[in-house]
Amino acid sequence: MRIDLAGFAREGVLGDHCDLMRLVERADTLGFDGIWFNEFHFSRDTLPYPSTLLLGADILARTERLRFGTSILVLPLYHPLLLAEQIAQLDFQSGGRVDVGIGRGTDPSTFSALGVAPGEVHLRFREALKIMIEAWTMPHCSADAGPWKFSNVAVGPRPVQQPHPPIYVAGVSEETVDIAARNGFPLLLSLEPNEARQLPVFDAALNRHGTTRAALTASSLSRYVVIAPTRAEAERCVDALLEKLNTRRAERALARGVAPPQPRSRAAMVADFTISGTPEDCHAQLCALSARTGSQSIRCLFSANGLIANDVALRGMELFATEVLSAFRQQPSSPPPFENAVNKPAIQGVIS
Repeated sequence: MRIDLAGFAREGVLGDHCDLMRLVERADTLGFDGIWFNEFHFSRDTLPYPSTLLLGADILARTERLRFGTSILVLPLYHPLLLAEQIAQLDFQSGGRVDVGIGRGTDPSTFSALGVAPGEVHLRFREALKIMIEAWTMPHCSADAGPWKFSNVAVGPRPVQQPHPPIYVAGVSEETVDIAARNGFPLLLSLEPNEARQLPVFDAALNRHGTTRAALTASSLSRYVVIAPTRAEAERCVDALLEKLNTRRAERALARGVAPPQPRSRAAMVADFTISGTPEDCHAQLCALSARTGSQSIRCLFSANGLIANDVALRGMELFATEVLSAFRQQPSSPPPFENAVNKPAIQGVIS
């Protein structure tokens, strides 16, 4: 099972860059497979890393084996030739350790600030994806319609990962999920709310297009992780996290001008949003989650998007690596998840 990290530097905590890099370097030595960072813009006092690719360049320079993923790059914000070129360079610099999570984005204020009309977002997403794949896989690419027009452009360097870096799609709508299924792209499955709303749509789309199940196997789940030497200690930590999480959910709803949601129950938290307990509990829950969903990949949120301090999160990571990661590494290995998911350039069907 692929076990990655996520949720650091997410929720309005500027923090110290050197401290975060020390955590990333430790994650590399502990044996985690990858780390993912989100893209948000235009909040000077609370968002330290609006450019995930710049952050990725530093992380990949400091690590030897850890992969770096974007969760997500908001494609409608970019000229696809420049974005394809930057990702190709990062893939080249890192020796092929880049995962490209993409999506349409949901923040209207960012689109407004950059002059992207709401009605153009879907088209820009589809066209950008098509252009980027052509830029990575063709000697030259051209576009004579749509938001961007150009002729006979060669984008380089050639990505180390062939035919292109792995692409993951974040999305809930049938249209976006269908693009992923049609092209064999794994999903970046959400946590708030969890994957329950995405998997049935994805499964139906995979069946409709006759796509290999490798895309589902490689799709990345997401869970808060609360691990402790004893079950009683882990339960206390889950209760503390749940209280903070319910408070944040209510605050966000009020900020959007909507009624706060019902507080999440402890039973729902444990069943649907958290891997928690002793190392043995966590291992068993991960195996059960993988068996239930068909996914063999997960993003672990030890910091719960900033609700758990990084030093506490690091202690959890170390215990998890010693006891849980080692148990997974001793199990028979499964086929590489991208063997079928991205072994051919995926151009057909990007535009519906």
